[in-house]
Amino acid sequence: MFLAIVIPAWNEEKLLPDTLAAIRAAAVASLEPAGITWELIVCDNNSTDRTGRVAVAHGAQVVFELVNQIGRARNTGAAAATGEWLLFVDADSTPSGELFADLARALQNPHILGGGSLLDMPLEDRGARNALAIWHWISTRCRYAAGSFLFVRTAAFREAGGFDTAFFAGEEIFLSKKLKKLARRDRQEFVILTEHPMPTSPRKLQMHHPWHHLAWLLKTILSGGRTLKRRESCDIWYDGQR
Repeated sequence: MFLAIVIPAWNEEKLLPDTLAAIRAAAVASLEPAGITWELIVCDNNSTDRTGRVAVAHGAQVVFELVNQIGRARNTGAAAATGEWLLFVDADSTPSGELFADLARALQNPHILGGGSLLDMPLEDRGARNALAIWHWISTRCRYAAGSFLFVRTAAFREAGGFDTAFFAGEEIFLSKKLKKLARRDRQEFVILTEHPMPTSPRKLQMHHPWHHLAWLLKTILSGGRTLKRRESCDIWYDGQR
């Protein structure tokens, strides 16, 4: 069994080394003993810093995506993959060996088409903690995968058309919906791993006040989701703050 681990990265030279080191350690500890081989692909999403060079220095294959959009970056990374499975991990996340052990069991289960994981963020602000708790409730109830950790059979990903590049945010939700339909058709499951949530950076929740996130969510709902298709309306993710 072969797994391609794809990391979209835009100006991530500061956090990327920890992410790559954590992935390598987790893969050696949990994937390799399970007989799963793996490759590491970083998609440099038109960075202006040393992201690409950092990735190469840590042994990753680097591909380049000119258009600065996370869905495109993930798709470009996936296009370079040769494995039976894809795992998308964000450049500010550090999956553990325990999470990868859970992942290995999922990959070996013929009844699973794909899935995601709950998230672990060190949050001091009560509003931010509540926002994360709400997401966890939605994720487990609706089986929506966070884009920061989404795994899927490569054939199913390609049949679904990958991440929809019409969206600048929320693209993982729309992909999750497509993959759940494919799973039902093929009598498989799309699952959310809950035992060992993935450690990931809370920077977006900390850089923007919870009211900013709430206002964006309300605007998105009232617009019928049209804001998700406009880069300028998704400033939380595209303002360049790191």
